[in-house]
Amino acid sequence: MSTPESKEVAVSLKNITKTFGSVTANNNISMDIYKGEILSLLGENGSGKTTLMNMLAGIYAPDGGQIFVDGEEAVIRSPQDAFDYQIGMIHQHFKLVDVFSAAENIILGMPGKQKLDKKAILKDIRETVDRYGFEIDLNKKVYEMSVSEKQTVEIIKVLYRGAQILILDEPTAVLTPQETEKLFLVLRAMKDHGRTIIIITHKLQEVLELSDRVAVLRKGEYVGVVNTREATESSLTEMMVGKKVELNIDRTDPVDVKDLVRVEHLTCLNKYGRKALDDVSFTIRGGEILGIAGIAGAGQKELLEAIAGLQKAEAGSSIMYRAIDNNDEIQLIGKDVNDIKNLGISLAFVPEDRLGMGLVGNMGMVGNMLLRSYNEGRGIFTREKAPRELAEEIRDKLEVSTPNVYTPVRKLSGGNVQKVLVGREISLAPRVLMTAYAVRGLDINTSYTIYNILSDEKKKGVGVVYVGEDLDVLIELCDRILVLCEGKVSGLVDARTASKEELGLLMTKYSGDHIAKIHVEKLLDDDAPAGDEEA
Repeated sequence: MSTPESKEVAVSLKNITKTFGSVTANNNISMDIYKGEILSLLGENGSGKTTLMNMLAGIYAPDGGQIFVDGEEAVIRSPQDAFDYQIGMIHQHFKLVDVFSAAENIILGMPGKQKLDKKAILKDIRETVDRYGFEIDLNKKVYEMSVSEKQTVEIIKVLYRGAQILILDEPTAVLTPQETEKLFLVLRAMKDHGRTIIIITHKLQEVLELSDRVAVLRKGEYVGVVNTREATESSLTEMMVGKKVELNIDRTDPVDVKDLVRVEHLTCLNKYGRKALDDVSFTIRGGEILGIAGIAGAGQKELLEAIAGLQKAEAGSSIMYRAIDNNDEIQLIGKDVNDIKNLGISLAFVPEDRLGMGLVGNMGMVGNMLLRSYNEGRGIFTREKAPRELAEEIRDKLEVSTPNVYTPVRKLSGGNVQKVLVGREISLAPRVLMTAYAVRGLDINTSYTIYNILSDEKKKGVGVVYVGEDLDVLIELCDRILVLCEGKVSGLVDARTASKEELGLLMTKYSGDHIAKIHVEKLLDDDAPAGDEEA
């Protein structure tokens, strides 16, 4: 890569500051972005990455400082202003009209004649598609598209509007490895054509693979920038966190594995009356971590909620829990959360929706600890000492940033809310612990703390279920990985021998049944406990 002195500056940020009430999201940030480079913007959740780029994209206006584009000061007060300076942003949540085709979304809102020449427009868009190697059916409706296809439409949309500077917010968050590699090829082609690309991300492996330079923010302040070829995962993590962090997950071999929950032919409907889960069968085992992989919306949410008694299952479904005292099996289908608790079933659940399902936002940590034991109180009085001590223990162990343990949790950052929820559920000493995106919103240091806490629970004989988005973590943390695709089980693999590419194929059904069959047979041959017939 050429040295910074020989590169032309595309965007220069000078002393940019942005506050929201009493919170300073960006504090006096100055940095340069060069033409024809891929810059990764790295930082923990809440470090101000997206806020900073939203100001460049016209979503927010800075409270202080200046933005220069091509050497001239730019006043960017709206997305249209940003487009006037040839800046476009692709957000995590796409802004497309579902009933329109790809081509219609691409030209939507652009000035032109009242009557459009669709043939000429398609030809123009096709030139952009071919130039960068996109794969997209321009006549396809958005509601028929995969996440990857929708993202492609968003990128083409900003390119077609003439953007020379593209900002992508967590572009690979919900993509398979195969889709990620295709995106990287397109981004490299865009760079070769002189485009400037800024990627907001937290995936260190992708940062090292794709970018030319890495800029790091920490707690709203600019830490510095490094050439990617001179960086490592450890050095970047230290820049983000401010101290050395051990990026190792302590995965031990399963010992004394026992079947705890046997799921058979589980079928659930979503709110539209369609099958969210279709004939799903597998077993949760004590003494191991079972990972659940799948593209967003593949049935992960419904799966955990069905086991927890929060999701209705269809006729023919079965979820059998093995009792701890006599090994008798208890049918969970038809039982709600209170029924499951009253039966003495030791099950904890960290849901995806932190404040909607997991915690009460107006309560502090003590109140939310108390919720779990409220029914065990005496009359109208509740015992606060134990919940307070538990809240203080979780605050100290997971380093929850809060004024005190009585501060309403809705006032805490998303990462701190997640720490409270995970800490509370683990404190119950459950026999089965189910977690949905347990580290979403957590900084990398706390994420690894959670991974190792889950590994410790496994060593105690707990059956841990981990639903996650990061395939590298699933492979490193889990013992087995169940892959869901469109509500069906497309594979069950040994995490120690699986690859990201293989999981990606199973997540999108590209592999057929062959890979899944091989790995299931291998698992069954490796002294699997009797009665586990999820194959």
